[in-house]
Amino acid sequence: MTALVKFKSRLKTFVGGIHPGDDGKLLTKGKKEVLSPLPKTVYLFMSQHIGAPCKPVVKKGDTVKKGQLVGEAQGFVSANVHASISGKVVDVVSWPHPVTGIKSPAVILERTEDDSWVEGVNGVDDTDQISPEEIKQRIQSAGIVGLGGATFPTHVKLTPPKDKIIDTVVMNGAECEPYLTCDYRLMLDKPHEIIQGLKFVMKCLGCKKAHIGIEANKEDVYTLFKGVLSNEPQIKIDLMEVKYPQGAEHQLIKALLNREFKPTQLPLEVGAIVINVGTAFAVYEAVKFKRPLIERLVTVTGNGVENPQNFLVRLGTPIKQLLEEAKVTADTNKIIFGGPMMGIAQGNIDAAVTIKGTGGVLVLKDARQWQSHACIRCGRCIDACPYGLNPSELSITCEAKEFNLAIENNVMECKECGCCSYICPAKRPIVHLIKFAKAEIAKQKAKAQQ
Repeated sequence: MTALVKFKSRLKTFVGGIHPGDDGKLLTKGKKEVLSPLPKTVYLFMSQHIGAPCKPVVKKGDTVKKGQLVGEAQGFVSANVHASISGKVVDVVSWPHPVTGIKSPAVILERTEDDSWVEGVNGVDDTDQISPEEIKQRIQSAGIVGLGGATFPTHVKLTPPKDKIIDTVVMNGAECEPYLTCDYRLMLDKPHEIIQGLKFVMKCLGCKKAHIGIEANKEDVYTLFKGVLSNEPQIKIDLMEVKYPQGAEHQLIKALLNREFKPTQLPLEVGAIVINVGTAFAVYEAVKFKRPLIERLVTVTGNGVENPQNFLVRLGTPIKQLLEEAKVTADTNKIIFGGPMMGIAQGNIDAAVTIKGTGGVLVLKDARQWQSHACIRCGRCIDACPYGLNPSELSITCEAKEFNLAIENNVMECKECGCCSYICPAKRPIVHLIKFAKAEIAKQKAKAQQ
């Protein structure tokens, strides 16, 4: 009897969400990590995280080693950026950011033949007696952010306000976004390292408990982790229903801990923090070896490539290189940074590069162009919304630029997961309209403050 059948009645889940038909994961689920060739040139953005951009600490003509600091965090909510290759600083310029599309400061490095680490990093340390403060300091120095896509600086999560007691760490192994399998492969190949990274986080916070959530379509990972954790009673692992967005913080905490908090609040309000499995692995490397975050797994997939793979990629690698390695087809008509639900479609792939939050590149041919129609008031988006909002009403008010009414309808509580747009029979661009409204509300607020 498989784990899925045996535990089906006990699968953890939440209210709302959707069940995408073909999740596309079979394209790369069986593909082991492939090392992407070192790029000739990398483009390292000073903003690869939520918070203040870094300040470049190198200039044109400088030579740097792999792992050397090139962007220094500015303020508490920020994250360092390090050289992902050894080479020469070609320039420090504004470059089109793959997420915002807006030109942002970036350090451009051209590789030399030497690929050695800068002095002081990549050494094995005895961490048995390491202090919580030292763990946090190494994580902060390494520039680690949430690798599930949110890119929130990890050291900030590990510094909760003094009046907030964190009793549980939740580790997200759901990877509910269709097509992406980079977390799945990492869990299969690095289970011990991921668990050790989780333990470092627990020690840093003084937590005695942790919960790991694995979607039921990853039974092999569940079985593997159960074996690794056989003598770790403080870490519980649960199978969860295969449903999107099962890996979102609110839904994950509801499913695993049965704790609820407002969409505008953080998990620390209910005594928890959430980390992604990729983040846990990066924590392990930073604490154990003092390695900064300079590379990550990226799933390059879709029917627009002949050789979909899970590539281990140096940050700042041009996407065109990955597309060539995956053998992009000539009739590709859509490329998305991330997955189909929350990813960002690219208008110009020539300048696009990988950043810390790049978990996947989805390449599609024959992608349909939908015609939007008026809302037919069917209510499907309301049933699907995992946050209990009325996306139909929000889309209408946002489209009419009735921003005050949108605020009254809790537009700021929307997490832009895309369930409403996916389920809408009228093919209304609901998330697009909500994003537009949020941007306009932010502009109005900034203007009022001035």
